Amino acid sequence: HDLPPQMKKDLLVLSAVKTSTLHFSSQDTVTISNRSKMRNNSPAGENLATNGLPFPWSKVRLPSYIVPVHYHLLIHPNLTTLRFNGSVKIEIDVKNNTNWVVLHSKNLKIFTATVLDEHEAHLSDKVLSVLEYPSHEQIAIFSPKILTSGEKYFLYLEFGAPLSDGFYGFYKSTYKTKAGETRVLASTHFEPTSARMALPCFDEPIFKANYTVRIRRGPSHIALSNMPLEQTVEIGNGLFEDQFEVSVRMSSYLLAFIVCDFRSVSGMTITIYAVPEKWHQTHYALEAALRLLEFYEQYFNILYPLPKLDLIAIPDFQAGAMENWGLTTYRETSLLYDPDISSASDKLWVTMVIGHELAHQWFGNLVTMEWWNDIWLNEGFARYMEFVSLEAVYPELKVDHFLDTCFGAIGRDSLNSSRPISSLAENPAQIEEMFDTVSYDKGACILHMLRNFLTNEGFQSGIIRYLHRFKYSNARNEDLWDSLIKVYLKKMMYTWTLQKGIPLITVKRQGRKLYIGQERFLKIVLPDDPSCYLWHIPLTYKTSHSDYEMKHILTTKSDVLTLDEEVDWVKLNSDMNGYYIVHYDEEGWNALTELLRINHTALSFKDRASLIHNAFQLVTAGRLSLNRALDLIGYLKSETHNVPLLQGLGYLQSFYKMIEKRNIADITHNLKTYILQYFRDVIDKQSWSDDGMVSDRRLREEVLSLACDFDYPPCLEKAKHLYNSWVESNGAISLPTDVSETVYMVGAQDDSGWAYLLEKYGVSMCETEKSKFLSALASSKDSEKLSRLLQLGMDGTLIKTQNLPSLIYLVAKNPVGHFLAWDFVKKHWDELVEKFPLGSFGIRNIIVGTVTQFSSTEELREVENFFKSITEQVSELRVIQVATENVEKNIMWLSRNLETMRTWLQQRLN
Repeated sequence: HDLPPQMKKDLLVLSAVKTSTLHFSSQDTVTISNRSKMRNNSPAGENLATNGLPFPWSKVRLPSYIVPVHYHLLIHPNLTTLRFNGSVKIEIDVKNNTNWVVLHSKNLKIFTATVLDEHEAHLSDKVLSVLEYPSHEQIAIFSPKILTSGEKYFLYLEFGAPLSDGFYGFYKSTYKTKAGETRVLASTHFEPTSARMALPCFDEPIFKANYTVRIRRGPSHIALSNMPLEQTVEIGNGLFEDQFEVSVRMSSYLLAFIVCDFRSVSGMTITIYAVPEKWHQTHYALEAALRLLEFYEQYFNILYPLPKLDLIAIPDFQAGAMENWGLTTYRETSLLYDPDISSASDKLWVTMVIGHELAHQWFGNLVTMEWWNDIWLNEGFARYMEFVSLEAVYPELKVDHFLDTCFGAIGRDSLNSSRPISSLAENPAQIEEMFDTVSYDKGACILHMLRNFLTNEGFQSGIIRYLHRFKYSNARNEDLWDSLIKVYLKKMMYTWTLQKGIPLITVKRQGRKLYIGQERFLKIVLPDDPSCYLWHIPLTYKTSHSDYEMKHILTTKSDVLTLDEEVDWVKLNSDMNGYYIVHYDEEGWNALTELLRINHTALSFKDRASLIHNAFQLVTAGRLSLNRALDLIGYLKSETHNVPLLQGLGYLQSFYKMIEKRNIADITHNLKTYILQYFRDVIDKQSWSDDGMVSDRRLREEVLSLACDFDYPPCLEKAKHLYNSWVESNGAISLPTDVSETVYMVGAQDDSGWAYLLEKYGVSMCETEKSKFLSALASSKDSEKLSRLLQLGMDGTLIKTQNLPSLIYLVAKNPVGHFLAWDFVKKHWDELVEKFPLGSFGIRNIIVGTVTQFSSTEELREVENFFKSITEQVSELRVIQVATENVEKNIMWLSRNLETMRTWLQQRLN
């Protein structure tokens, strides 16, 4: 599944887990404490079912000797009692003789189970016993008659359960009409391991099968599934049964069905569904989906394999979106677009999420990874194709923030707590944690590096080969490299997917010789860090005298390159197309700093942005002094491109936020003064409108938000004026969309303004607008108001539960709210884990969003003590390490750089 609504990137603090790319997700995992209790109560090595009998299978993964071929599913959700009943007849192939069928089932009550022969006659007169083994989410059915290898059988089960409360399995969602009436719908979210909550099934990606779905519903609802409706039959009692066409072969996590009362808009094979009163917000999505689908059919050279594609906005949804084949589901903010309310960034977001989910229809759905250790094959690819598709289809959107994706990945990958792209994951919590910045963002960045290395044509033809070779089946990491043909490629790519971390290239120039070396780049070096990392790196470089890019593959620890002539400067990693950081010697940095000062356009905007990024990363790692990096960005006064500008500004702002939280008054004041003085021209140049290209509009949004946050008087005056006119019109006038959030933030600072926004939040019919209101409400400097918001989020009525993780993060990054948010998380930990299971995006975002605001040894100790107290639950979670390591990084940054910052600012301001 895909990414949640964006939160502004906090470059330093949250570079570990760039929030805009973390993903919200869903599935309840048996907590580790429960698991160990189960183990302790059973005799050594024996797995006991819930009735005390031995369970015939001991592994988390299902046996491979029974393979599902075709599921015939009937499902009937009751939207009044909030329960569902169903039956499934699964055609199975038996590979070895056996008496047992083991499959997945979770929180389902199984009413009857029988095994039928190929003529659908009962194999046994008795009702078969079903053993349940909840810690592996498995059930086993015993057949008195042996199931013979090579024969065809049917497994028939009847089952029922309450509609799930969370965001996974077959769950209930609600929305309010304008008139205030609450309506209920039922929808599914199965990836990665929750299909088993809606029907007993073989819930692993390798078990691809066909699905024939029938859904029962009342007359005022519609039913949707992956395939088009074949026919509707009236079955009495005011009930209808919708029967859908047989699906193509697919994995269980892609099955989907929904019963709702939505309205739709259609064009060609595509239909967009939403809550009836939000129907007018669906039109942009239809246009984008049609254009993007056409692009993918041409790019992959394979027609979209299904007769229809639906995109539906679900009112309660944890992820950003989910690629169920033919029925893609979205959070409302990821699909709906209201031209009067949505900003340029909001439009870009919707377009990118649609681009991501549509890429999955081929990459993920048509060809699926064999197991979750290779989930990056799905997610890294879809993340990368967002950029490739938008560049081709919407060149006017100027999607120039791919670098941010790689910067986000580097933030996580330069810590010890990172992991290889391809990593072991066995149980549901571990699988869930694989949907992270390493799979999505690092995955996308190494694919980008590979595409630049192979050329666009070479990359595309390899991808087409791969899709044709593995369509309707499963693939592994190495299958992709094999399809890309070049013999040495596999060896090279293994160095990027099977070991963690990012390389640092060191460069020393002497005359015409470049002495280069590689090592692992780490922000915090622990004594036992192995130095045995070695990558095969496709290096690129430019010099003051070169007309084109030079290339060299570095496969050893060090090497020497000889230039054709003496040069003034050399810049490695052209346009940052490679996934590595570069550290020059003193002369090298001096030459580049001077180049930026006198003629910055000699380098591309991507080269300029990556130099700024690399310099500040090296400062954090203690390899470059802070004043060197600050001198490097001295040229930004004359920078006109928004990417390097926001890169430099982003670092300064993140330092400010961290120092402000430490209450270091003189530096806080001086840094704020410096930023406002230095960037005053850029700030004053911004108009309070929606004019200009998308990139100009995104710059305006960021810069004015910063200026008002820093209490810049002209900014505050203008925002207050706009806010007051908006309130006087009772919200009837439209504010310029790019600045509306800033206007609300300024308005929220007094009691009446805050109360008015909360009231507006309750009645708004646009989720994008509500997210802007929520940001503003959470920016209040009154801690009682912040506590009230957190309580409302916990309560889940006015502020939906799906928005609680981002609300906690918003409060935590408010200087008045960071302890408040952390105390809230500790106090409500058990309830939070019930709402957002361990490993899920929600819980990871809550942990990272609160913990990474800290930067002192006392705070670190306090965080570690809390995690120790719940160690049974979180011992297997990687995110705890990621979060605490970020605090250590913040502590080191302050101890190394505070004095330098103080002196540097005094010199600049005097």
